[in-house]
Formats: sequence, C-alpha cells, structure tokens
Amino acid sequence: MGFINGLFGMGGKKGREMEAEASYEPISGLSSIASSVVHRCARILGLQTDKLVQLFEIELPDHASEPENYGRDLLVYCSYKALHEETKSINYLSEKEFRILTFDMMLAWETPNAEVDSSNKENNNNNKKEAEEDEVDSLFCSSATKNAIQVDGKKTVSSEAFARIAPACPIIADPITVNNLFESLTTYCGGRLHFLIYDKYIKYLEKVVKIAKTTAPHAASLNLSEGEIILDVDGVSATNSVFQHIGTSTRPGRLTLTNRAIYFEPLGVGFSYGKPISYDLEKDLKQVVKRECTGPWGARLFDKAVMYKSTFLTEPVFIEFPQFKGQARRDYWFAIIKEILHAHKFVRKFNLSGLKKAEILSEATLGVFRYRALKEAFHIMPSQVKSTLSFYLAEKLPKGDKILDALYNHLETLFTGSESNPQPGPGSGPFPPAICTIQSFGFILSDSAVEFGFYGLNIDSGPSSLELAVRRSASYSGRAEAARATLEQVKMEDIDTNVTVLKELLFPLMQIGELMLSLVEWEDPFKSHVFLVLFLFLVYRGWIRYIIPCIFLSCSGFIMWNKHHRKGRPIEAFQVPPPKHKSTVEQLLTLQETISKLEMGIQEGNITLLKLRAILFAAFPQTTNKIAITLVVMAVLFMLLSFKDILLAILLEEYTRKMPLRRESSEKLVRRLREWWGRIPAAPVQLMKRHESRR
Repeated sequence: MGFINGLFGMGGKKGREMEAEASYEPISGLSSIASSVVHRCARILGLQTDKLVQLFEIELPDHASEPENYGRDLLVYCSYKALHEETKSINYLSEKEFRILTFDMMLAWETPNAEVDSSNKENNNNNKKEAEEDEVDSLFCSSATKNAIQVDGKKTVSSEAFARIAPACPIIADPITVNNLFESLTTYCGGRLHFLIYDKYIKYLEKVVKIAKTTAPHAASLNLSEGEIILDVDGVSATNSVFQHIGTSTRPGRLTLTNRAIYFEPLGVGFSYGKPISYDLEKDLKQVVKRECTGPWGARLFDKAVMYKSTFLTEPVFIEFPQFKGQARRDYWFAIIKEILHAHKFVRKFNLSGLKKAEILSEATLGVFRYRALKEAFHIMPSQVKSTLSFYLAEKLPKGDKILDALYNHLETLFTGSESNPQPGPGSGPFPPAICTIQSFGFILSDSAVEFGFYGLNIDSGPSSLELAVRRSASYSGRAEAARATLEQVKMEDIDTNVTVLKELLFPLMQIGELMLSLVEWEDPFKSHVFLVLFLFLVYRGWIRYIIPCIFLSCSGFIMWNKHHRKGRPIEAFQVPPPKHKSTVEQLLTLQETISKLEMGIQEGNITLLKLRAILFAAFPQTTNKIAITLVVMAVLFMLLSFKDILLAILLEEYTRKMPLRRESSEKLVRRLREWWGRIPAAPVQLMKRHESRR
C-alpha cells in the first residue's frame, strides 16, 4: 500500500481529512465538515466566524429564517465569498489548499447539518471493512485511474454538490456544461467524484493556463489585435504535423487558434515559418466549418481534416491533422473552432459590445481551456450532446436556442441586476466573473480593465432560468440520442443492400403507381371507365378538394389504431430479402453503366436547354413564329378560363390519351411533336480557356 499511497498522493487525502476534522469550534446546527469549511472561509475573508455568520443573517434574512435550509445556505454564502476572494490571486490553481477547500465545500454541501453528519459517520463505520478490502483489490486493477478511484473511495461528491459549488469558480466549471463535465470526470467512478480525479483535473487546468500564457511571444509573429488570446497551437513538431490543402496544393505548417480567428503559418526553408494566413471567425462571412476527408492532390482519402469556407475565400480550405489511428486530433480542433465560431454568432445575434461581448468571449475561452484539460488529463472526447463547450453544445442540443436566450437574460441580469441578484452597491459597477477570471491569469481581453468586486449572491435552492433551460434541453437530448442510436443500426454499407431496402420500403407506393399506370394505359377498359366517371363526378360536385384531407385523416386513423393495438410493444423488424450477390467485377460494371446513364441524362438535359435557348433568342425564324403564336393562344386561354378548368382539361387529356377512341390520333400527335422537336437545332457552345474571364 505504500507504493500506491506514494503514486496517487494519499498523503494529501489524509491531510484533507485531518483538516476537515480539525478542532474548530463547532457551529450550532452544522456538521463537522461544514463547520470546518465556514471557519476556513472566515479566515480567508479576514473575519471572525461569528461576524461572517452575522453578515449572512443581515444580508440574506429570508434564507437565515428558514431552519431546514439554514445550514446549506450559510455554507453556500461563505463558500462563494471565500472563492471570490481566493480567485483574485494569480496562482490559486496551483495551491493544494485551494483544491482541498473547494472539494470540502462540495462534501459539506452534501452533509451541511449535524444530524445528517452523525448518520453518515455510522454508515462509514459499518462499511469500514469493505473500504479496506477495496484498497487491497485495487492493486490488481489494470487502469491507473481505476486504482486511484478505489484507493480514495471513502469520500466522494455527487453531481448536485459539484454543480452547486464548482461554477462559483468560472475556470473550473460553467453553469451550462457543469453536468456534462461531471459525467466526463466520473466516467469510471460510478457517478461519484473522487478527490484524486478532481485534483488531477485542476492540476491540468493550471497546466493549460500556463501553456497559454507561454505562447505570448508567438503572438508577435501573428500581429494579433488587442484582446486576442491564443487558445492552442498545433503543428510545432514533426510528430504532430498539420497540412493545409487548397485545391491540389498541400503545405505543412503551424496552426494557431485564437478567440477571434484561425492562423496558419506555412513551413519555409530551415524550419522557419512564412507569413501567417488568417481565417476570420469574428465577422459574418457565412463561415462553414465541418469535418471532411482529404488527401494529396485533392483526393478524398483520409477522414482527418477540418474544412473552412467563407464568402471571403474563392475555394474552401482543408486543414488536415494526420494521425496513425482515429480522428481525436481532428475532432478536438473541430470542436474548439466551432465553439469560438458559435460564440461570435451569439455576439452578433444579440448585438453585444463592450464588456458584454468580452464576457461572452471570456466564457468561450475558459470553455476551451476546460475542454483541453479534459483531453490532456483523461484523454476524454465527449460526444456532441455531452460536450463541455457551452456554445457548441447549445447549437447541438434540441431546443438549444432556449439555452442561448436564457444565457442572454443571465448576461443582462449580470450587468443590470434583477429580483434574484441584488444591484451593485453605490459607486460600484458590474463585475463579470469570466472577465475577472481571465484577468486574474494575466490575460487582457477587454479594452478597459475590470476591477474585482463582489456582485451579489444567488443562493436560492431552486434552479435559475438558465439551469431550467439546460435541464429541458437535456431531457430532449436523451430521446434524440436514443433515436440516433437506431439510425446507426439500420445504416447499410453495401449499395445493393441499400437499394433493396429502399425498394421494399417503397413497395406500397410502387403498387399504387403501377395501378394508376394500368388505368392510364387502359389495360382494363372497364376499370378505366369507372375511374374516369368517379373522377368527373368528384369534380362536378366540388369534392376534389377533400381528397388530400381524407388522405391525412386516414393516415392519422391508421397511426392511432396501431397505437391502441400495439400497447407499447416494440415494432417488429422490417423484413428485407437479401440482395443478389455480385462479384467485384460485376459491381464495377454496374457502376460504369450507372455513370454512363447519368452522363447521357446530363447530355440530354443540356441539349434540351440549348434548344430552348435557340427558340428564346429567335435563332430560327420559321420555328419562332409558331412558338410565339402558341404562347399568345395559351395566354388568352389562361385569362378566359379558371385555373381549375385548365387543370381539369390537362388531366383529362393525359388520362384519355390512350383510350380506344383516341389512341390513334394521340399517337399521331405525339409523333408530329417529336418530329418538330427533332428539327430544332441546338444553340452553339464554346468552352473558354482557363485564363479567360466570363463577360
């Protein structure tokens, strides 16, 4: 066990437990861990504990008068004030006392009251032997993360406690994605957060922030604007190269993402970099960013690229992230680029400027730092609907626009105040948390510096409007994920199989089409006459407009009948016969035949359009006169007759064309029209040279 303790830092755990159980003067009604946290918060604020409790009762009398929530509200009040003071320092993430304190705040939030604390102690004593057995069993686990989890499995934190305390420090969590972040951290923890995992996450957050600060000298070569922050850089080593593809040209280089643009510096002679190429994410240039396949000379071979397209560019740019296995690098860069792009879309949508715009960009910047820390610490890449990037997540979740609306209202509340958040005191201004956090690390995002201050507290036990919007959207996303899982099951890779499935699904419609065709072809004159009489009767009585509503009502009745008789049973699998097996040569021949038919169809379409062009420009006078007279007659008919009469005449003409009485005359008319169309030559076409421009 000594080796495991040294490897995973059990000394820190023991120190944390000893400090939590230290001989602080107990506070009436609070558990030991809650009393310890309140005392430490008072020490951070430079106040006596009694004085801090009095401030809580004076500033928030409504919460102080509720005995059932007194302990938890007092704890949240003290924690928020202490965290606000602690986060003013530059290196607070590197301080182990800060990591221990924030985790103890979460533990205390779960057991704030004395009676709850005593019951938990009894349960811990009863399960002591089981915890010791888990420590021994952890020696034989294959995963280092699972080792840490089992060794430190005595005290864990729930998602509710994490979501209540962690967002008070903006670098640690965000209100929109805090639950997704918790799920990512507890992937191997059974839904509970262990201190070793939390401690590792905070350490990597500090590492990411330090790396971002060390890239400041690199900003000189990019000529960054004021307030532009470098978020990540890739392609600086030969093992992690990045390639830019434009058309058939390919160039290696260094890729940089800031909170406003993407920069690519092509690699020159002697490992020097050329002039950077900027791809803007801030302005409204109809940017499109998506995953794409790419390869040498424009070939679509490897699914490891991100495509960027805008109205400023003549052709799209493909940025390739070579990787021996998987697409983790590409997916990571795609996600953080989309986060910055959607953040600027949010700014433009609500016409934000000044500090409000800076606050949104600060939130996006902190989100990228958190996403990067997760990737580097645990090699975790959350799915789209479980992303820890706020704006990217809002664009992917169902009803994500409601989240953005709630975020805007929250932003307005932050700067103007509301019933849940008190107004700033006299002579003070708004104190946006994300901007203050960015400034505490030494970054400058806004044009004017923001001084630290305490804006107010929202310690209500009920969820805020932003949290409610996130919960509603998450409830819809569960159903969307289940539906998406069924889509993956029914996707077929073989084209013959897909064609067979399509034919089977469309079989009822094909049967109806064949029946209508047989009626139009007058294969059975009796059935065709009956259908014609019924159709004319419906038109005469004016019932033709009820056909489509009857179809909709029939479909609705069929659906409700199935719902009543199925009674929640799963739908049976759709039975499809296997397609005829074809060899590789047969498949290639089929593909060649399909391409030839497609080419012939395009040629026929071009010929038709060129003939119409010749007619419109009166290239052939003898044909032009007939066309002009015909168009005049059609115009007069459309003015004199109603649209219903014209439509009825067209349908009758098409339906009765092949009836026995009209078959011969109809065939002659079609033949004359075909001969007339064949005598019309096509307009000439000339291909331009590449250097010539179209006038």
